Amino acid sequence: MSRWRFLRVAAAGGLLLLAAACSGIPGADYFGLGSSPPPPPAAQPTAVGQGQVKVALILPLTAQGNAGATAQSMRNAAEMALAEFNNPDIQLLVKDDGGTAFGAQAAAQQAVAEGAEIILGPLFAQSVSAAGQIARQRGIPVIAFSTDAGVAAPGVYLLSFLPESEVNRVVAYAASQGKRAFAALIPDNAYGTVVQAAFQQAVTAHGGRVIVMERYPLDRALMQASVQRVLQAARQFDVIFIPDGADSISPIVQALATGGVRKQLVGTGLWDDPRLAAEPGAQGGWFAAPDPSGYRAFAGRYRARYGQDPVRPATLAYDAVSLVAALVKTQGQARFTEATLTNASGFAGIDGVFRFRQDGTNQRGLAVMRVTNNGGQVISPAPKALANGT
Repeated sequence: MSRWRFLRVAAAGGLLLLAAACSGIPGADYFGLGSSPPPPPAAQPTAVGQGQVKVALILPLTAQGNAGATAQSMRNAAEMALAEFNNPDIQLLVKDDGGTAFGAQAAAQQAVAEGAEIILGPLFAQSVSAAGQIARQRGIPVIAFSTDAGVAAPGVYLLSFLPESEVNRVVAYAASQGKRAFAALIPDNAYGTVVQAAFQQAVTAHGGRVIVMERYPLDRALMQASVQRVLQAARQFDVIFIPDGADSISPIVQALATGGVRKQLVGTGLWDDPRLAAEPGAQGGWFAAPDPSGYRAFAGRYRARYGQDPVRPATLAYDAVSLVAALVKTQGQARFTEATLTNASGFAGIDGVFRFRQDGTNQRGLAVMRVTNNGGQVISPAPKALANGT
């Protein structure tokens, strides 16, 4: 039986589908990938389902390391979505891009030649750009899994959680709690550059001021100089923004504690990490993320089916396939038009409400979480609907 709900909502698009959302790999696109031709694809079925509507799924199935393992988990989730939707009228054409732009281009060309009406994936930014060029030439939409908003474009929609959304949500919440003076310690890498721009824009938009902002190197020994410069301005701010993972958060908060500074800490979705629960200095910190209850339910079903835990981004593939199946069932020939995919009322489901913008980026309803000994605790629930014009 399908897990999808259909609600009739007054909107320009008529019947509005509320679909499952997802979560991505925060910052994954900001790490380099090889550009050599992909290895031969793995020996596995390349088509799943017997439906009339052909849908391509492009993933780095034969990429080395974590990328390949992530892709296999996402493929499993896509097949699980087909099974849970109860035989939708689609056939999934599974393509391997090997984690490269060359592979993605070839995969997209094959998908188009085989009659795909829409492409799901790829996962990495350079692959999305390559596949998107092929698809847009034929007027075929793409729902991709990259977290790099720079590869979004009209007709190339990103389903992942974008850092910009996380930053805006947590800054908006801080402002609602009377916080106006902000400091920032930001990693000196590509991800840091993205979140720095989003942070400055969000603080201004919500009536705050950035008092001091420092970029720090990944070398822990060199990191301390940046922390000390922030400490010197401690009397002037009441919030410190640190958009990084647990490995970097620990030495930073320890240095802040040593300096006698106790300010409200805020971060991005990278803080959605159980290791932070064991870091005393991070306790009480705020970050934006989807409500975790949806993922827990998904993970339970995945374990029952495959006997192992999914990777966190597996919901990307699950939700993309489920969304497409639902649109095929309810929207007829308009199923993959721009008007359908960018309906302002949007979609909702496992991880909360979201909508695609015409420029290919998305907007999501996120919760604000607080770091506790027992993991993230919701302190500001995710909205049930997205406000008009935001």
